[in-house]
Amino acid sequence: MDPYDIVFHPFVTEKTMNLMEDNNTLEFIVRRTASKKIIKLAIEQLFDVKVEHVNTKISKNGKHAIVRFTPDYNAEDIGMRIGVF
Repeated sequence: MDPYDIVFHPFVTEKTMNLMEDNNTLEFIVRRTASKKIIKLAIEQLFDVKVEHVNTKISKNGKHAIVRFTPDYNAEDIGMRIGVF
């Protein structure tokens, strides 16, 4: 499993920026057939972090994964590394 085949790119809106600050989460567009477990493993491999929880939703833009990180990792720092800001 190549994590780059699972996670396509971050999804950034004003709402996701507020969630990043309040809930320590980031939102990504992911492969539509990927399960929550696969998404969790791919995010942990890509960014060398620990994921606490993954929620998914499907919209017209594709499948979204809302990823909450453990308190040891800051979503804002991860966002800085991947170029969200």
